[in-house]
Amino acid sequence: MSKQLIETEEQFDQLTNQDGTFVFFKHSLTCPISQAAFQEFEAFASAHEDVPTYFLQIQNTRELSSYVTEKSGVKHESPQALVFSGGKVKWHASHSSITREALEHNV
Repeated sequence: MSKQLIETEEQFDQLTNQDGTFVFFKHSLTCPISQAAFQEFEAFASAHEDVPTYFLQIQNTRELSSYVTEKSGVKHESPQALVFSGGKVKWHASHSSITREALEHNV
């Protein structure tokens, strides 16, 4: 399963209404730190195709980004990775704390 772009609140709600575990990434298209973290997210996704991975592009979906913050209860940062399990956040990180290894350890 490859990473999938999420663009609506409805799509996000469908994800959080499932029982499984997935990784969600908030990506800023203009930030070099976000680009580096996104590469780590992509490396994780490529190595773990059994784990669903999703992302949003903050500049294109600001309302969705705010909605994810509201629903997750985790203060917005960018870049940001959130691991959901059973609809709840079980781990999150931002900036240079987002690494393939950190994702592997926390999924």
